[in-house]
Parts: sequence; C-alpha cells; structure tokens
Amino acid sequence: MSDLRTQEVEDMLSVFCSVNDNDTMFALMEDLLTIREIKETSQRLAVARMLDEGKPYVSIGEATGASATTIARVSKALNYGSGGYRAALDILNGSGE
Repeated sequence: MSDLRTQEVEDMLSVFCSVNDNDTMFALMEDLLTIREIKETSQRLAVARMLDEGKPYVSIGEATGASATTIARVSKALNYGSGGYRAALDILNGSGE
C-alpha cells in the first residue's frame, strides 16, 4: 500500500481535508468521480453504518441494494481495516474530530 501513497494522492488528501462545506465537496466529487462511483461509495458507507448497528446482512442488502460480497468486504474493512470506516462513522455519529 505504501506505493499507493504518492505525491498525487497526498495532494488529493490535502484538498479533501481543506474542503469545509458539503456543496464544495459534492462539486469536487462530481468532477472527480463518476455517478456510479459516488453511489457505490455512499452505499458502502451506509453498509458500514448498518453493520455497526448490528443489522443482519439480509436486511442490509434489502435496504441498500448492496451485494453480499460488498457487505462482506465492508464488514472485513470495518473490523480489520485501517480504521477509515470507524473514523467516518465517528464523524457521522458526532464523536469524530
């Protein structure tokens, strides 16, 4: 993964961290990502939230339209990943930075 953390990625992270409002961030996401990528990424965050709430896979799949594979992948990242989902959920729950 260290090969992924290039100067270009660092620049993108700096931009993301500097955006202070949802409208600007949405405009940036619209320009950087496809509609499908925005929907899929948002879906994964919704899946993480529901997993964190203890909802079963079947309920999550029905509510979000996510496949069992996506739900399992998010679950693995939520439980054993780098902590990004946890940080995002903490922000959404008001306990983040």
